Amino acid sequence: MAQLEHHIRALHTDSTVTVYQAYPSAIGLPAARDGRFPALWKRDRMTWIKPSFLWMMYRCGWGMKEGQETVLAVEITREGFAWALEHACLSHYEPGLHPDRASWKRQLKRAPARVQWDPERDLHLRPLPHRSLQLGLAGEAAHRYADEWIVSVTDVIALAATVHDRVREGDLNAARRLLPDERPYPVDAAILSHLNPPANG
Repeated sequence: MAQLEHHIRALHTDSTVTVYQAYPSAIGLPAARDGRFPALWKRDRMTWIKPSFLWMMYRCGWGMKEGQETVLAVEITREGFAWALEHACLSHYEPGLHPDRASWKRQLKRAPARVQWDPERDLHLRPLPHRSLQLGLAGEAAHRYADEWIVSVTDVIALAATVHDRVREGDLNAARRLLPDERPYPVDAAILSHLNPPANG
C-alpha cells in the first residue's frame, strides 16, 4: 500500500489530543475560564478545529484579527477525535477517492464532520510542502464536541504573542522552542484512507 501523503500532527497524550480555535473575547474568555463553551456559542453552526498551532496562527494573524482575539487550546478525548474522523467526509470532490461527484455530495450532506487539508505553515506563516488537518464539526459532531469531548480549555494568546515576538526579533530558535510538541498522530489507516486525496491528486 502506498504511503499516504497527508498526515495528522498534533500535541497529544495517551488519552487526549489538543486542537486550536480562535474566538472573540465574549466566547473565548468564558470558555477558558469555565472549561466549556458559553451559551453564546452556537451548536447549530459548523465549527472548525485545527491540531496545528502555526496554522491557527496563520488563520488568526497571531490573535490580532478582529473577532479572533482569544486563541484557545482545546484538549479533547482521543475517542471523540477518532469518532469525528470516522464519520467525516473530505470537504472537496476527489475523482480517485469518490465514485462520482453525486456520491460525494450525498456523503458530504450526511456527514457530521468534514476534513480539509491545507498547507502547513512555518514560523513566518509561509506555506510548507506538507499539509495540515482542519476538521469541521456540525450537527451531532458539534454537540458531542461541546458537551462530551472537551477535557480542558486554555487561553494561549500569551503564548502566541511571545512566539510572535521572538519571530519578529529574528530569534527563530527561541520561537521554535516555545511551540507545542506536535508529533505524528496515530490514526487507523482504514479511517484515514477515505480522507486522503490520492497521491499526485
